[in-house]
Amino acid sequence: MAQLDAWFEAPELTLLAEELEHWASLKEQLVRARVAGPLAHDAKIAALCVANGISELWTADRDFGRFPALKTKNPLIDSD
Repeated sequence: MAQLDAWFEAPELTLLAEELEHWASLKEQLVRARVAGPLAHDAKIAALCVANGISELWTADRDFGRFPALKTKNPLIDSD
């Protein structure tokens, strides 16, 4: 809990939120990646990132590779 408190108190923190256009972005990710079921949550995260101008998502989850609009980097193995 202390770590979460510290993150929320950081002045650099920017919380991402769904805007009115979110459904269009999410729908595009779902269709392009042919997503169904549990991967829909990953599509929602990808759409949120793309809509907010996130250029790279650091994740060890290879499922995000399904979304070409979002570049991913695995910080556990990528060295650059």
